Amino acid sequence: MTAPQARPRRSVLYMPGANAKALEKAKSLPTDAVILDLEDAVAPDAKDEARAAVAAIVKAGGYGKREVIIRVNSLTSPWGPQDLEAAVDAGPDGILFPKISSADEVLAASEAMDALGTTPAMSLWAMIETPRAILEIASIAASSTNTRLAAFVMGTNDLAKETRARQTTDRAPFHFALAASVTAARLYNLAVIDGVYNDIANAEGFEAMCWQGLEFGFDGKTLIHPSQIETCNRVFAPDEAEVAHARAVIAAFLDPANAGKGVLKVDGKMTELLHRDMAEQTVAIADAIASMSS
Repeated sequence: MTAPQARPRRSVLYMPGANAKALEKAKSLPTDAVILDLEDAVAPDAKDEARAAVAAIVKAGGYGKREVIIRVNSLTSPWGPQDLEAAVDAGPDGILFPKISSADEVLAASEAMDALGTTPAMSLWAMIETPRAILEIASIAASSTNTRLAAFVMGTNDLAKETRARQTTDRAPFHFALAASVTAARLYNLAVIDGVYNDIANAEGFEAMCWQGLEFGFDGKTLIHPSQIETCNRVFAPDEAEVAHARAVIAAFLDPANAGKGVLKVDGKMTELLHRDMAEQTVAIADAIASMSS
């Protein structure tokens, strides 16, 4: 059995690399992870300044238990190689590469990190935001077996642009892309983070989208504003009743009286070994969330 992932990624907040105030503010926000952005959020004439600012603030530390990810520009862009060199030197938890569309591109990004002497712990995250990426999602996920790839981040705005699909309230045009990405990620034990919700003022719509993302199987959601964090953290965290039931399931299978049994009754429900595995994942995440909050 695969060990449960024990790092919460309920809320993953983008912060523009050119905004020094925002970069500092992220240190006090209750988000599980921050993406310090050198790509879409930074105008071409501010790229150099943003790169220096992000590198300096990551080196300085102060983000606590929050996971720190730097999104660089594409390695084929005028800024990408310098972004990557500065990011690796700064030492974040991971590097997010935009518009990854094939396993070969994952390998190239991973090898570029290796060439810079990147520590083994620094992971590679991939933006999934092109039609080709969706059609090649299985091979992209499979590349994690020989690269640093650890997470998918859905770029639903770019997918909408590239496919000309409309971003409806139920996201029906994106169901295939979302489900395929989650399925491929789970096959290779990758984290998978849902795309952003653009209408900051629509709190009700945002919460509905969080619930939909949870139902699809996402670990959490990328965010564009701090006001979205609380709702996201609540929706993507197991509630007290879920955790209590999960602990009861684990305890039942650990009971010597049930040794060797594959099916039990717990709280009046038929419970199989697969439910025990799911329970262990729930408890691992709940304990990790509690640890972050302490």
